[in-house]
Amino acid sequence: MRPPDDLHRLTMPDTLRPEAPPSAFAPFANRRYRGYWLTGLAGNFGWLIQSVGAAWLMALIGGSPSMVGLVQTSIAVPMMLFALPAGAVADAFGKRTIIIWAQLALFLVSAVLAIAAYLDLLSPWSLLAFTFLIGSAKAMSHPGWQSMVSEIVERAQLPQAIALNSVGFNLARTMGPALGGVLVATVGAFAAFAVNAVANLWVVFVARGWPAGERKAGLPPEPVGAAILAGLRFVALSPNMLVVMARGAIFNFAGISVMALMPLVARDLLGGDSRTYGLLLGAFGLGAVGGAFAANRLSRRLSPEWRVRVGFGFFALGTFGLGESQWLWLSILSAMLTGACWLVTLSTLNTTVQMSSPRWIVSRCLALYQTSIFGGSAAGGLLWGLIADHGSLRLSLTVSAVVMGLGAVAGLVLKLRDFDAATVDIHAPWTAPETRLDILPKSGPILCETQYRVPLANEEAFLAAMAERRQARLRRGARRWTLSRDMLDPELWTERFKTATWLDMQRMHLRRSVSEAQMSERLRALIDPSVPLRLHYHLVRDPAVEARPEDGHIRPPVES
Repeated sequence: MRPPDDLHRLTMPDTLRPEAPPSAFAPFANRRYRGYWLTGLAGNFGWLIQSVGAAWLMALIGGSPSMVGLVQTSIAVPMMLFALPAGAVADAFGKRTIIIWAQLALFLVSAVLAIAAYLDLLSPWSLLAFTFLIGSAKAMSHPGWQSMVSEIVERAQLPQAIALNSVGFNLARTMGPALGGVLVATVGAFAAFAVNAVANLWVVFVARGWPAGERKAGLPPEPVGAAILAGLRFVALSPNMLVVMARGAIFNFAGISVMALMPLVARDLLGGDSRTYGLLLGAFGLGAVGGAFAANRLSRRLSPEWRVRVGFGFFALGTFGLGESQWLWLSILSAMLTGACWLVTLSTLNTTVQMSSPRWIVSRCLALYQTSIFGGSAAGGLLWGLIADHGSLRLSLTVSAVVMGLGAVAGLVLKLRDFDAATVDIHAPWTAPETRLDILPKSGPILCETQYRVPLANEEAFLAAMAERRQARLRRGARRWTLSRDMLDPELWTERFKTATWLDMQRMHLRRSVSEAQMSERLRALIDPSVPLRLHYHLVRDPAVEARPEDGHIRPPVES
C-alpha cells in the first residue's frame, strides 16, 4: 500500500533504497576494517589522554589561566591551517603513505615530550610548542584517515563504517579524559604523553597492511599547490558539497554549546560536582553509541536530508532540555538525546561527502568539510561562552537551541541530494591520442577544441546539456571554458577549454565519471549524426618567445 503523499516525500524513494541494507556491525566482518577501527580507537584514546596531561602539566609548571587555555588552542589551530594541504597530499601521494608518516611524526614528538616531561625540562612555552607540533601531525593525518575507510570497506557498508568510527571517537571522548586524569594523578603527566606515543606507533604497524591505492595510468603525483586549488575549485562548483559544508558548519556552530557549557550545566544548574559532569559526559557518549544503531535504522527509511533534519530538530529539543532542567535524570536524558543526534547528523553529513566525492579528490573534500565544521565549532564556542558570561547559562543554551531549530528549517532551502554512484565512478580509462608533436608532460598551455553541428530544432536542449558539461569539465580541471557559435554557419558550435600542461589534460580526461559519459551520449543524440564530431588538441605558442624543449618538434609521419 502506498503511503500518504507527505510521508512518501519524507521517505527515501524505493529505487534508491537498497534491497538488503547491511547491519550496523557489518563492517566488522572485514579484517582490515577491524584493525582500522581498533587503531582509530587507540589513537583517539591516546590523543585525549595526552590533552589532559598537557593541560594539567601547564597548570603545574606555572602557566597562567590563559596559557592553560592556549593548550587546546595550540592543538585546534593546526586542524584549521593544515587540513586542506593534508588532504591534497593524501590524494596525490596516497592515503596510507600520509597516515604512516604523520603517525610516525606523532610518535616521535610524543616520545620526546614524554622524556622532556619526565626530566622536568619543559617550560610553558616549550609545552605549547610541543602541543602545536602534535596538533600539526594530527591535522596531516586526519583527512587521509577519514577517507581511508572508503578504500577498506565496500560502498554499501560505508555509512555503517562511518557511524562506527563516530562511535569509537565518542567512546574515547567519554572515557579518555577520565583515564587521562587517573593516569596523571597516579603516575604523572609524562605517562599520558608516553601512552599517546605508543598508541601512534601501533597505528603505524597496522597501517602498513592497508591498501596503498592506485595511481592512474602511471601519472606522477599532482603538485600540492595545484592539488589544493583543484580541491577548492571542485567544491566551489559542486552545489551539494557546498550544502553539506554549510549544514555542517551550522550544526557545529549551534551544537558545540552542549559540549562547551556542559561543565557549567553540572555545576550551576544542577548544583553538582565533577561526578555530575562525568555523568552528563557519559550520557552524551552513550547516546552517541545508541545513535549508531538509530542511524542504521533511519538510513533504511529516511533520505539523508530527512535524517539531518531529524538530527537538527531533536538536538534542539535536547539542548533546550539541558538549559531548563533542574533534575539530574532529565538532564541525563537530554544529554543522551543530543549525543544520539550528534552522531546521526555528523555521520550522515560525513557519509554524504564521501559518497559524493570521486576517489581522486575525496581527501580534499573531507578536509574542506572538516575545516567548515571546525570553524563552526570555534565561532560557536566563543559566542555561547560570551552569552553565558554577559547574560545567563540558560539564555545561551536557549538561543543555541533556537539556532539549531532554524538549521532544521534551513533544509527547505539548503537541501541535500541523494547519492548517485554515476557521479563518482570513473568511466573507462582514457587513452591519450598519438600526437605528431613530440611534446613533454609539462608542455602547455593546451587548448582542446570540439566542434558540434546542431540542428536548429535541438538548440535549446543542446545549450542545457552544454551548461552541465561546462560545470563537469571545470570541476575536473579545465580552465577558460567557452562555447561559441559560427556567425556564418549558425548550426556549427565550438567548445574550447584549456589546461596548463599536457599532463593536466591527461589528468582531466582520466577523471571522467560515468555520469559525464552518459551526458556525452545525450549530446550525441542532439547533434547531426551525418557529421562526425571534430576534436582537436592545440599547443599554445607565443610567437615572440624563443622555442623551448617543451614546445616540441614534429615527428616524421609513420610509414604504412
